[in-house]
Amino acid sequence: MSLLEVEHLSVRYGGVVLALDDASLSVEEGSAVGLLGANGAGKTSLLRAVSGLLGFHGGAVSSGVVRVADRVVTGAHPSALVKLGLGQCLEGRRIFADLTVAENLRIGTFVRRAHADAKRRRDQVIEWFPVLGERLGQKGGLLSGGEQQMLAIGRALMSKPRLLLLDEPSLGLAPLVVAQIGDVLRRVREEDQMAVLLVEQSTALALRVTDRAYLMDTGRIRSSGTTAAMLSDDRVRAAYLGTAAGSERIGVDPGA
Repeated sequence: MSLLEVEHLSVRYGGVVLALDDASLSVEEGSAVGLLGANGAGKTSLLRAVSGLLGFHGGAVSSGVVRVADRVVTGAHPSALVKLGLGQCLEGRRIFADLTVAENLRIGTFVRRAHADAKRRRDQVIEWFPVLGERLGQKGGLLSGGEQQMLAIGRALMSKPRLLLLDEPSLGLAPLVVAQIGDVLRRVREEDQMAVLLVEQSTALALRVTDRAYLMDTGRIRSSGTTAAMLSDDRVRAAYLGTAAGSERIGVDPGA
């Protein structure tokens, strides 16, 4: 069953600039899907359309439909989408720097009914990200970049999402931290039966987390397939992921 369906979606900014052109994709219950492509390909615009954030950036859906669990949610308010089970981790972490780790996590329960068992959920998030348990009383702005990203993901997980949207979670992080985040996302997916839509330029993280992927270029979906097959295609990597054709294959075991 498709949890998320995006059908023939087009997005414009300021009523003029076409950022997304007739894009369609789907995310099944419990699946993990990657959205790949170079900067400016339209990936973030697609996530904004799904999560209801387009209007805050001067954008609007000009045509097409977004469905979550068979309900049309095109243009719905973000809070309504959270209640339906969408969680999002925005690019750039976007934590509350002046609040403690514990307070940041608590914010993740405010809209959805997860507040009823917030303590149990926080314990689960800390089990996934143990370093957060060691920093509960520390202000978010004093964490390292990797810890801030873990906090941003942990806050999104506090709402118990059915579908987690992630926008470039590996940006600016060391490979070891990226691998740790990838391992946690795989574990959360298995334990929570949570679906994932991951926007990512890191081939290593995309392979570690996702099964299928869509490739975007200039606002359009150009191809789709298994993540491993797409990222092993030199033409795809050279044209859209900034790697040289003919270079050695990605050093990650897709079955790891």
